[in-house]
Formats: sequence, structure tokens, C-alpha cells
Amino acid sequence: MQNLEAQLKQFVVENFLFGKQNGFNCDDSFLEKGIIDSTGMVELIFHLESSYQIKIEDTELVPENLDSVERLVAFVERKKASKEQGSYQSAS
Repeated sequence: MQNLEAQLKQFVVENFLFGKQNGFNCDDSFLEKGIIDSTGMVELIFHLESSYQIKIEDTELVPENLDSVERLVAFVERKKASKEQGSYQSAS
């Protein structure tokens, strides 16, 4: 199975760069590079929630969480860890 970074980079390349990487790096800002617009951000959020079974709160919709593949990876990992921690505590 691909790692999270590779999965997210592939999603961005396929859905926003039309399959062309053209030097796209995981630390490239989606906003600064014009890769994802506001409509694309909605698509990205839907993808994250459905693919990784996380819920993204309105307060989390900030560039620090969503403005590059690297930031997405860190955000999804934090959300999944938090969800798992909550599941573990409720099962106790």
C-alpha cells in the first residue's frame, strides 16, 4: 500500500494538475502556486473526510493544515491519531 504522502500527492496531481506533475513538490503551497482554488478545496476536504474517515471542523480549514501535501499529511495523521485515541479511551 502506498504511504499517505504518495496517496495525497497522487490525488492532487490527478485532480488538480490533470495528471502532469511538472516539478510539483510535496512542500509546494497550493495557494501560492495556484494549484487548488476554493472549489477545489471543497473537493479536497470531501476526499480527506471520505478516504481517511476523519471529520474536518470549520476551525481547521486553515492553510497551516491544508496548503501543501506535507501539511495535509501532518494534518491527517494528527486527526487519525486523535480519533484513535478517542476510540481507545471510550472503549476503556
